[in-house]
Amino acid sequence: MVATPTNIATPAFCEGIQYFGEPLEGFDELGRIPVLSPEKSGVTDPSDRAAVFQTLLAADALRYLTLQVTASKASGHPGGFASSAEAVAAFYMLGHKNMPTEVGHHAPGYYSAMFLDRSLEDMGISTVMQMRDRYREKHGLLGHLSGFIPGILAPAGPLGQGQHFAMAAALLHRDKLFPVTMGDGGLGEPYPISSIAHFHTAYPEVTNFIPILVWNGFSQEHHSMVSTKTNAEMIAFWKGNGFDEVILVDAKDFDDQNQEGAYVDSTIFSFKQRLAFTEAVLVGTDKAAKLAFGGKLTVFIIKQLKGAGVHAWGAKSHNLYAHHTIDNADVITGLKTRALNPEAWQTVRTNLEWAGGGSSSKTAVTESVLPLVDLGTLPLEEYAIAEAKISTTAMGRLVGYVGQTDKSYIVTNADGNEASGIANINQALKINHPTADALYNQGPGGQVYEPLSEDACAGLAVGLALMGSRTLWCSYESFAINGLPIWQTVTQAMAELRRPTPATVCLFTAGALEQGRNGWTHQRPEIEGYFASMMRNGNIFPLFPLDANSIQVCYDWALKAVNKGVVITASKTPLPIRTTFEQTRQALEDGAITLQEIAGSKKVVFAVIGDLMLLPVYEAAQKLAEQGIGSKIVSIISPRRLYRPTDVAWDTCSEPDGKFLSDADFETFFGGDALIGVVGGASAMLEPVMLRSNSKRDVFSWKRGETTASAGQLFEFNGMNADAICDRAKQLIG
Repeated sequence: MVATPTNIATPAFCEGIQYFGEPLEGFDELGRIPVLSPEKSGVTDPSDRAAVFQTLLAADALRYLTLQVTASKASGHPGGFASSAEAVAAFYMLGHKNMPTEVGHHAPGYYSAMFLDRSLEDMGISTVMQMRDRYREKHGLLGHLSGFIPGILAPAGPLGQGQHFAMAAALLHRDKLFPVTMGDGGLGEPYPISSIAHFHTAYPEVTNFIPILVWNGFSQEHHSMVSTKTNAEMIAFWKGNGFDEVILVDAKDFDDQNQEGAYVDSTIFSFKQRLAFTEAVLVGTDKAAKLAFGGKLTVFIIKQLKGAGVHAWGAKSHNLYAHHTIDNADVITGLKTRALNPEAWQTVRTNLEWAGGGSSSKTAVTESVLPLVDLGTLPLEEYAIAEAKISTTAMGRLVGYVGQTDKSYIVTNADGNEASGIANINQALKINHPTADALYNQGPGGQVYEPLSEDACAGLAVGLALMGSRTLWCSYESFAINGLPIWQTVTQAMAELRRPTPATVCLFTAGALEQGRNGWTHQRPEIEGYFASMMRNGNIFPLFPLDANSIQVCYDWALKAVNKGVVITASKTPLPIRTTFEQTRQALEDGAITLQEIAGSKKVVFAVIGDLMLLPVYEAAQKLAEQGIGSKIVSIISPRRLYRPTDVAWDTCSEPDGKFLSDADFETFFGGDALIGVVGGASAMLEPVMLRSNSKRDVFSWKRGETTASAGQLFEFNGMNADAICDRAKQLIG
């Protein structure tokens, strides 16, 4: 089918555009008939004059919308995206629209792209005026990219995260390309390059992702730390980090306006040179895409001054201030300079809509549920009461079954599974490593991913979960903190996501109480405070199985959960079996389980979180019984269930879970003459119980680490031994 010329009338979607311009030179010949259509989803000849011309139109349209939308609220970040506009437009015109970003500040540019390709119509945004009205408003276009926005591949907040989403998506979808923009400010983070290097070593065949370095010379408030590098040095940097191909397009090479400095603005070139620069970007991105699909690890670098084509240059273009309204002189100048004629807007709309086969809200890989292998019934093994078993090992056996059944299942661990009592995972699934060695259970193609970086571990695991795949991130709780920023980003996105996706599941060995001789460097259970605060999000479920039976049921539950962050914390020490499977199943509904009750003159209730932590509590209960004082030991498996419904934002989650323990059932569990909460980690995890209890109460919790010879000595150092617990119980009951 031959595309028809666009209508001269102003398209309806343009309502709200502040300024229109005159047609660019050559528009009638090169810009009036869109090069893409329902029958053509991407540019096939990157040197075609019409394709180049219309890529330039798309870049200007993206700049214009980015500036106008942010100025409509005098808020947001136009400068960084503006310097990447030609590259983003080029990949889109080539049909590669599955584009995550590492830079949350580029959000208004990507919203502009989603508007132009009609994705935002899925949230009721059909005109520029509606886009302006809902930018940075509740239930609208969030300040940074989110899983809530149709067509947006992944969230973007803290720097150094976007490459994880691109790599995860590339691993799952080998037939699609995943370009990911990175700012040169983000390049200063330690994570992006190291995580890519390990991924490429583990998966050398997966090269269908392309980092796009937006090298504009500035970060938020000053020159970027890589702004002094020469082109040769920048190329050497990427080559030295394992990239086969580096394609760098420098706007300076096309400048005919004698701009000073290494970074220039292509939008003030003569029109002939603007087209030449745009063609170089389109040709370069096309070459990069073909190299990436051809098995070459490739980076595309666009070098252009930050703020190119908007209201200011350099770091001053990074964000808008209160005076940068739609009536501000600098904003007006920027808009008028970039203004397109109505017919050009229609050409851009048509091209971006049909690029990649349709609107991103319909075609992006994250817009549909990824089919999963049916796991059948997990081979749970119920151990006898009082038998001593290692919880993590019991779960590891099930993890092996899941991975052998679902070959896309990935387990990540930075510090070694063997050290956590889960060597059986390595034995069943093998560490993915270029060196085959049976002694270490490693070899190419393994399903255990082991970079020495918690960020890289968490990044791949949560990225895959967000994209729709099952994963498990294993760590000592001592070290996991370095992976939590991206875990938090993804779990927050899951709360907003418009589709179900497997929960991101973690197994953290409670190393603090088991790592006495290693000292405080390996004793950091304060991490539990992080999860305690996140429980109020509504979709975060820390689980504390109390034995090897309990952990199997917790893992089975986590595998079936959707759009949740599930953190299983357990010991690698052999501990007695105290529960049946059915008891933990009920505890996952109620939040807790009663383990022991001793009658006496008074009743002290112990609310205990953790498995190893039960040892001094049982001893304290026995000491009280010897003095005629009754007690009750309640093990808290899922503290999130113990909150009141009004404490938690559960009803705002896209996949809401509104199960909470009733007041009557809470009193049945925790009512008594005194309540003592005991936890081997942060006291904040006991908040749900302390909020609801009307008893005299106190808390025993972790204070800090120390080098000791045993867990018992650590209990003593932190004032959590049986004698201390017993004494405080007697004080509370008078």
